Amino acid sequence: MKKTFLILYVMMLATMPAWAQTEHNFTVAKSLDVFNTIYRQLDLFYVDTLEANKVVRAGIDAMLEELDPYTVYFPEEDMDELKMMTTGKYGGIGSIIRMRKDSTVIIQEPYPDMPAAEVGLQVGDVLLKIDDKDLKGMSTSEVSELLRGEPGTTFVLKVQRPNEKKPRDFRITRRNIKKTAIPYTGIIGEMGYISLIEFTEGCAKEVRKAVINLKEKGAKGIIIDLRNNGGGLLNEAVDIVNLFVPKDLKIVETKGKILAASTSYITHNEPLDLDIPLAVLVDGSTASASEIVSGSLQDLDRAVIVGSKTFGKGLVQSPSELPYNGSLKLTTAKYYIPSGRCIQAIDYKKLREEAEIYRKTGKRATSKDSLKQVFHTKGGREVTEGSGIKPDVAIEQHTATHTSFYPYTISGRIVNSESDTIISTLLIYLSNDDVLTDWATQYAQKHPTISEVKDFSITDADYDSFKKMVKDSDFKYDRMSEKRLAELKKTAEFEGYYEDAKPEFEALEKKLTHNLDREMDRKKDDIRELLAQEIVKRYYYQSGRTEEALKGDPVLEKAIEVLDNESEYKKILSK
Repeated sequence: MKKTFLILYVMMLATMPAWAQTEHNFTVAKSLDVFNTIYRQLDLFYVDTLEANKVVRAGIDAMLEELDPYTVYFPEEDMDELKMMTTGKYGGIGSIIRMRKDSTVIIQEPYPDMPAAEVGLQVGDVLLKIDDKDLKGMSTSEVSELLRGEPGTTFVLKVQRPNEKKPRDFRITRRNIKKTAIPYTGIIGEMGYISLIEFTEGCAKEVRKAVINLKEKGAKGIIIDLRNNGGGLLNEAVDIVNLFVPKDLKIVETKGKILAASTSYITHNEPLDLDIPLAVLVDGSTASASEIVSGSLQDLDRAVIVGSKTFGKGLVQSPSELPYNGSLKLTTAKYYIPSGRCIQAIDYKKLREEAEIYRKTGKRATSKDSLKQVFHTKGGREVTEGSGIKPDVAIEQHTATHTSFYPYTISGRIVNSESDTIISTLLIYLSNDDVLTDWATQYAQKHPTISEVKDFSITDADYDSFKKMVKDSDFKYDRMSEKRLAELKKTAEFEGYYEDAKPEFEALEKKLTHNLDREMDRKKDDIRELLAQEIVKRYYYQSGRTEEALKGDPVLEKAIEVLDNESEYKKILSK
């Protein structure tokens, strides 16, 4: 790979005019010489001894941060992370872990049929020791690193189970862990539903098997859910599209600085089904390979896209090996789907140029964006570039950015960020608070089994029990209305209007007085959904949580409605 990267670099230089090549080479050599000299000066004369790995890594990260969020350096110790991102495989115990507010690390969710679940680890178990290594004070990444290792190796994990006096010891043998790309499939109404959460190695084969299975069960249409799917391997996306479109079609074309980065991806297999009605669910977190699938099927008029506008990531990353067993995941090209459009929403080069202007002048760029170029689907429908994939049937969803350890879904909306103010700050704080886990742990300890997911629900007594635990705990949340009022008050004071409006401010403050009991009553239905998902996953794992989250999902319901109506389906794909 190192030789390949060098050859590509030489090829790129060869395409430049001689004068530009000479100037470029001088600039590169000069910059590297300055960087090298500065580090040597620091190493020799700086008052404290520097840790070379940390200082150089900081320099590398800062350099890459100037480019885009997807060009990332992986040193040798982080290569397992890169492998897991691309293949979904790693050596470990098969479990999600997270840190509690008291800085202890707990089991958040074991994967079914994996070592953690097989030995009996449960959600809420506090991790104390790995062999003789005390885990107190360690971060989740540090604990995760210790849990992972060579398949076949064995260790003893000491945990403290909630509501038990003595710790438990579990002897666990690490295995090759392969995360499933499809946590749930099933027949909903008369339609086959597939939840595809990432594009890892082999996921196209999983989708193929799922489609065949659903058709055998009588599915009259197929729904592929790509919401909250950030993408993955490009070739897997092409193979999934190929299940529903003919052989020898160009699905994606990549274009980069050098010829070797420009490639066309063609369907090579006979399709599985060219006629079955197809819908794809998308949202603001649908990105990259997910947009190749949804965008290509839209461009080829093969599927109805339902949901809200996708993220808009039209950049391609390629890994290249580095000295000392590291790797650079590098943005090498943009991709273009069948209509010829690139859906990349953010122009990082333009952002860098605008930042440089601001740095030099202190002025923000005021240039207007050019109009988006219009392209056409196979059947002549208009689609635009540079703004993600716009759904054929738009349904407003409130999908937050991924900032928490674990997302919960409320009627098709992901609850995991303070930015999702429409869902309400109360739900966001509850979804990240220990009280949710603690209550569900107590529930599971009192109920060895529960009904099937389709029949399960949180009773009024259950909700009252949870509500009491929340009120008795140290649960706190920042109310957005309170923050906004405080900001308005400061602005009014600064501008000299506060004294005249003081009675109105005081009256508003009184009306916005914090009342947790009232807020929990107002959001009762949504909170019950959170509780149901937290409980169901303890019995039916990720598959059960996904099934529970689909209850009352308006986007799914709309997709079923469209597929059920043949004339409406055809009308959408032809208008």
